Amino acid sequence: MIERQDTNQRMSKIVKHNGTVYLCGQVGEGDTVTDQTHDCLSRIDALLEKAGSSRERLLQVVIWLADMADFEEMNAVWDQWVPEGCAPARACGEARLARPALRVEMIVTAAC
Repeated sequence: MIERQDTNQRMSKIVKHNGTVYLCGQVGEGDTVTDQTHDCLSRIDALLEKAGSSRERLLQVVIWLADMADFEEMNAVWDQWVPEGCAPARACGEARLARPALRVEMIVTAAC
C-alpha cells in the first residue's frame, strides 16, 4: 500500500511505502546558508515526525547546493544535526534551485 500525505496536483510532501518514508525536496528560509540549512533541517524533522520516523532512521539524503562554495558552511550545520552513528548514505551536488534566493535543498529517504 502507498500512503501519501499533504498531496496536491504536483506532489506529495510525504510518501510511505513498505516501511520507507520519502520526503519531497525541502528548502529553508533565511539570508545565509547556515540559516537556510537550519530551517530546512527543522522542516525535515517535522515531516519525519508526521510520517512516524526520525533523523535516527535516515537512509539516504541528497543535498543540492546553489554553489559548492557553501559546502563547508552547510556541513557545519549538518554535522551537528545528524545523530552520532546514524549518518545516512549521502550525496551533495551543485544545481540551480527553484528560486534565486535558495541556497540549499535536501531530499530525504528514511525508514518508518
